[in-house]
Order: sequence, then C-alpha cells, then structure tokens
Amino acid sequence: MEIRQLRYFVSVIEQGSLGKAARELGLVTSALSQQISRLESELSTRLLQRTHTGVIATDAGIAFFRQAQLALRHFDEAVRAAQQARLSGYVSIGLAPTTASVMALPLIMAMRERYPDIRLHLVESLSGHLSAMLNARQLDLAILFSGKSGRHWTISPLLEESLYLMAARGFCGFPARRNIALAELAGLPLAMPTHLHGLRGVLASAAHQQSLGLNVTMEIDSLAVLMDAVRAGLVATIQPGAAVHRLGRSPLRMARVTDTWLVRRNFLVSLPENELSPAALAARVVVRDVARDLLEAGKWLGAVASRPDDPGPPGQLHDSGVAIHES
Repeated sequence: MEIRQLRYFVSVIEQGSLGKAARELGLVTSALSQQISRLESELSTRLLQRTHTGVIATDAGIAFFRQAQLALRHFDEAVRAAQQARLSGYVSIGLAPTTASVMALPLIMAMRERYPDIRLHLVESLSGHLSAMLNARQLDLAILFSGKSGRHWTISPLLEESLYLMAARGFCGFPARRNIALAELAGLPLAMPTHLHGLRGVLASAAHQQSLGLNVTMEIDSLAVLMDAVRAGLVATIQPGAAVHRLGRSPLRMARVTDTWLVRRNFLVSLPENELSPAALAARVVVRDVARDLLEAGKWLGAVASRPDDPGPPGQLHDSGVAIHES
C-alpha cells in the first residue's frame, strides 16, 4: 500500500466521483480507477459502491476513509518535520532531448517544490554523450536507453516508449494505416540522429534482425532541427511520441511501428550508491516519481511503465554497432 493510494481514495470520497477526483489529482480516470481497484484487492474488501451519480463509500470504505485521513495527516506532519532540515547540495541529471521535452520542466518544478535548497544542474544531450559523462563522473544520474552496465552503475528500468513514423501531411509514400511494420518503411527517406543516439542503435538492431535496409538520407543530432526538417516535408523520421510533445497540436502524420520488441526502453542510471550524495539520492526518487506521475496523467505519448521482469531479447537493449544501410 502506498501513500498516494490513500490520497487517491480520500479524494474520491471527498469528490463523490472518480471523474472529479481524477481531474483534481491530474490523472486520467482509468488510472485512478485502477489504483482504487488495487487498493481494494490488497485490503480484500470493497471500499466503493458505484452509483448512477458517482460513487459512495461502503461501510468498510467509511471506516478506512477515517483512518486514511488520520494517516495522511501524520504523514504530512512527518514530511514537514523532515523538510525543516532543508536538504541542500548539488545534483547533476542528464536527459536526452526527447526525454527532456516531456520531463525537464515537471522535474524542475518537483525538485523546486520538494528540495528548494538543492542546486540542480540539468544536462540535455545525446544518450551516448550522457553515458560518457556518467563514466567521467560529470553526472550523478541520467535517463539512458541501454541496460548495459558501465563501471558499476546502478540501473533500474523506468519506462518503455513506442516508436512512430512521423512526416508532414501529404508526404509522398507515407503509409495509410495508423499501425505499420518496420519493413514497410524501406526506401522512405528518413532523417535520424547519428549512432551516438540510443534510438539509432535500437533501429539498427531491429533492421539487422530482419535484413532490412532503411534509407537514412540525413543525420541530425538536434531534435529541434530534425523535427523542423520533418515538418518542412523534406524527410520522414522514426521517433518516440515524446518528440512531438513541444509541438502542441502537431501538423505531422504519425503511424505507430508495431514490430515486436521495437520499443525504446528508458533506464534510470546513476553512479554507485556509495558515490551519491544525499541530494543525488533524493533527486533519484524525484525523477522516478515525476516519470510515474506523467504516465498516470497520460502526458507521455506512447509510453508505459517498464516491467522489471521483461528485459527484452538479447542485445536489444544495447547500442548496436550494426550500420543501417544509408544513401
């Protein structure tokens, strides 16, 4: 049982509706309903009764509601007591450009709210550069796309992202369906990052396994410039949904690439435990919490929480040395 589940339940009772509580909490209704169901399952009792106007508490729910309110008050008092110590220090966190487009601002805001005295250094760079910076002890932690261990890093799965073919509307050769296979993209002119980017390695591995040749006509290591070229109708690209996060109502056409295992896995990677400062340890928790909250609120297109027991096929998580056929 988690504190956030108690908050969710109390909000549902106070609002009298799953929909109203979800809006208050910044969640999608289905995610909130799932959390309440998990809570009921753990307690082995029904807490809510659905009605045509909303929800009401069962007898067990009323009893649990009172104790949950008390537990939350005690927890909030404990948090306030801990925060009086005003944890301070310095922490450096690395994010790839697509990850930063979704996560950077929520992470900054969460760190500012929880630990205002911690000085945050946020680095946006290609995943290959971030790996090198971790090895050089220039970063405390980063979100990377490889589960390959480097120099005793601490690594844990964070989330998985579907990949999408993206192009301007009217782009010649763009498939008509919303779900496509990688093999259908052969010959389509693509702009992609160089092999320093983890996504390129994932695609190279998948293309090699199927003996495919992808027509990479342009290499661009700037996400903003790459997406400008795509929006201008010069090329298509293959990216996670996060790539269009800053575009708002994107003018692009998108089709999800559905090949089995062709996803981008995100890992929360940090220096060894004994090398992390209290500030870095606290920031690592905040990173995971922010990612979870974004997923539950439906604000990370095409992303789902990782399954820790599902590492994927051998070699899929590693940057590949196999070259994509280019023109």
